[in-house]
Amino acid sequence: QVQLVESGGGSVQAGGSLRLSCVASGRTFSSTPSGWFRQAPGKERECVAAMSRSGTNIYYADSVKGRFTISRDTAKNTVFLQMNSLKPEDTAVYYCAAGSSSSAWFYVPRRRDEFGYWGQGTQVIVSS
Repeated sequence: QVQLVESGGGSVQAGGSLRLSCVASGRTFSSTPSGWFRQAPGKERECVAAMSRSGTNIYYADSVKGRFTISRDTAKNTVFLQMNSLKPEDTAVYYCAAGSSSSAWFYVPRRRDEFGYWGQGTQVIVSS
């Protein structure tokens, strides 16, 4: 059984920073691609950052490029999302996701259906 548990969400003023963490059990992030998605009220869930199994190939949505950084600590089986220069439009529930261990080594998935395991979500609120 794979479980993903996020933490690190909260409320922050515009321009501030937050660091989200996602700890996996039952599967290691070194063997699966990983990603961070977000869903704002009334909007579709979107991928903001994703990483290949190799850890070398990374995708960022245009809206967060230059402000967010995805990383992982394989020893701790944890994936992080460092969010800087936060804007009110970054307000959403953020979800950690893990993909398939059969995914190509350098491939970076970014569609929801490419991720089979999800965390419960953590709320991020950015006030102006």
